[in-house]
Amino acid sequence: MNERIGELLVQKNLITADQLQKARHEARSKGARLGHQITKLGYLQESELTDFVAKQYGLPTIDLGDFEIDRDVVRLVPEEVAIKHTVVPVNRAGSTLILATADPSNIFAIDDIKFLTGYNIEVVVASEDQIKAAIDRYYDQSASFADVMGDLDVEDLELIHDDDDVDVGELARESEDAPVVKLVNLILTDAIKRNASDIHVEPYEKLFRVRYRIDGVLYEVMKPPLKLRNAITSRIKIMSEMDIAERRLPQDGRIKLKMGRGREMDFRVSVLPTLFGEKVVMRLLDKSNLQLDMTKLGFEPEQLSVFQNCIHRPYGMVLVTGPTGSGKTTTLYSALSELNQISENISTAEDPVEFNLAGINQVQMHEDIGLNFAAALRSFLRQDPDIIMVGEIRDFETAEIGIKAALTGHMVLSTLHTNDAPSTVNRLLNMGIEPFLVASSVNCIVAQRLARRVCEDCKEKDSETVKQALLDAGCSEEEASKAVVYKGRGCRNCSDTGFKGRVALYEVMEITESLKEFVLNGASAMELKREAIRGGMTTLRRSALHKLLEGTTTLSEVLRVSAADH
Repeated sequence: MNERIGELLVQKNLITADQLQKARHEARSKGARLGHQITKLGYLQESELTDFVAKQYGLPTIDLGDFEIDRDVVRLVPEEVAIKHTVVPVNRAGSTLILATADPSNIFAIDDIKFLTGYNIEVVVASEDQIKAAIDRYYDQSASFADVMGDLDVEDLELIHDDDDVDVGELARESEDAPVVKLVNLILTDAIKRNASDIHVEPYEKLFRVRYRIDGVLYEVMKPPLKLRNAITSRIKIMSEMDIAERRLPQDGRIKLKMGRGREMDFRVSVLPTLFGEKVVMRLLDKSNLQLDMTKLGFEPEQLSVFQNCIHRPYGMVLVTGPTGSGKTTTLYSALSELNQISENISTAEDPVEFNLAGINQVQMHEDIGLNFAAALRSFLRQDPDIIMVGEIRDFETAEIGIKAALTGHMVLSTLHTNDAPSTVNRLLNMGIEPFLVASSVNCIVAQRLARRVCEDCKEKDSETVKQALLDAGCSEEEASKAVVYKGRGCRNCSDTGFKGRVALYEVMEITESLKEFVLNGASAMELKREAIRGGMTTLRRSALHKLLEGTTTLSEVLRVSAADH
């Protein structure tokens, strides 16, 4: 988008001059387009910007999500040209080619494509994200699962026998076109496209299957032939630089993929020997999707204010709790990102380091050589720290050093595995920490869960959810009477699940003076919870019900991720 549109947006009071300035600065520093930054920073909705640009140029708009493009039309414009100019051909009529672009002022792009194709060009306006999604979809060069399986000559793929030594060089020299290589590449790229968080490759006695975890739920995506299980596992092990001759012990590795357009994707790979072969689980770490803006995580406004107040205190401990995969790391990273100033020395002990953050000293744990959380913490305290993050408090030793650090003028952030915020206090006491140390060191405990969001593209009113079900879930009589709840019908955009993306639910318990008294008197988790609610704490169930009543999630999700408040 050109500068003139930016100025016009300010003139029409759609954005402020300061917002335009910030978007320009971000666009220049990231090499992105101005329009993309304006929508990414949340100043305008994509649809609003697209409509505004179209109006200024007197052009029609198009919603590419509702439009199926003919593959023959797509082939008229080479992929590299479409990516370079962020355009996609949508139709042709006689000697005219209709081209979707987010920036109609880019006459170089239009001339370039006119020259390349020999067609007259007619322009329509679409949002930049829709165009990028269409490029990814229509120019996808990787074959489909069926195509790859069609290429397989299974006889050639008896590469590994359980009693054979494997020639690593032989496998590593597999040509890029080898069907197994193609199949593994397809599994990885398909998972990225579907925004999966994990890939499970699982061998059973008479079955071999691949499942993706999408928005916290596992879906089966393919069942490759059982004969291929060793070849596929070995290919993944080669990519993640593991010992492919070792099949009796668990192994860990990493795969780094360059995705084009400067995007990099990391896969954390874990191999576990099971009864019928090695199970592989790959965790996808996409730095471009890391949400570091605290306001967008899902906190209620009053919860966010309490949490920010607690992390900005000069010392003390802030604990984030919840099961594996509930987004604790993202919450801690967003807190560190906010605290990351030139004046602060920040050190983190993590197992593993999931994302690297500039300006923060991150240390990877190595249990086998004695570098555990307790050892790293001791070392941090000799490194003149201001803020310390410990990946997880698992034992008395780590808890004790962390609490001592919090009492001696450091801000300590960490995680624990408990079900809710009040039971975290009892967990620390059970580890052997004295009640007076817990009361004087802990500022705040945050419990969290992730609930799936209703897909915005197929969202509709849910007439099946009855008032009694809302009352049973914990809504008040008034809320249940007025409530309009939604569900996803299921569409192409959400792979017919009705859900797209996730939102975090929080329970933020600040350790106030009255709660300190309860901790010192050895109160139970139930008593602590009652006192915290009396002091204004929003529980996980209430937080989930807020999201339900504002149409973000569904009743089934509320019941799946949160327990009732007794």
